[in-house]
Amino acid sequence: MPTSMRLLKTAIHPDCNPKSTQLFKRLSTRAIVLNGESILMLYTERYHDYSLPGGGLDDGEDIQAGLIRELKEETGAQNIRNIKAFGLFEEYRPWHKGDYDGVHMLSFCFTCEIDDNLAQPELEDYEINNGMKPVWINIYDAIEHNQRTIRNSQKKGLSVERETFLLKLIEAELISEDSNV
Repeated sequence: MPTSMRLLKTAIHPDCNPKSTQLFKRLSTRAIVLNGESILMLYTERYHDYSLPGGGLDDGEDIQAGLIRELKEETGAQNIRNIKAFGLFEEYRPWHKGDYDGVHMLSFCFTCEIDDNLAQPELEDYEINNGMKPVWINIYDAIEHNQRTIRNSQKKGLSVERETFLLKLIEAELISEDSNV
C-alpha cells in the first residue's frame, strides 16, 4: 500500500460495524482522466449513476498495474501514462457474499492521461448486464446527475455517494485549480 497516499475520507455505512472481525478487505483502484471539464466515467444504467473507471485488484497485483488493467478493460483506454496518486477513499459497507459481516474497501485513486481514441472495452458479463458503458461527460453534469440519483432513485447502488464525493473533490482540486491559474 502506498505510504504517501493521502486519506481523502473514511465512510462507514450504517449497516456495517468497522470493528467487526468478520470484514473482507478489498483493494481497488479508481482512474481520474480529465480533458478540460470533461471526465471519463462509466455510466451504469441499472443504478442510473456515473462512476470512475476502476475496480478490484487481483491477489498480489501491483496497484498501478491494476489501475491500467481496469481502465483498459472498462473504457478501452490506450497509452495510459503520467499516473499520479490523488488519494485513498476508505469505506466500510455491507457485504452479502461469503462468511463476512462487511467489506473494508480501500479505493486508491490516481490521475492519468490517455490517448484521445478509445478502443473497444472488454466488459465482464455483469457489467454488460448492468448496462455499463464508458462516456465522456462534463464533470458538473456528472455531479448534478449523481446528486439527483442520490435524492430520487430507489435503485441507487452503494457506491454513488463515494463517486459523488470524489467528483466534487476532483472538481474543487483539479478543475477549479486549473481555471484559477
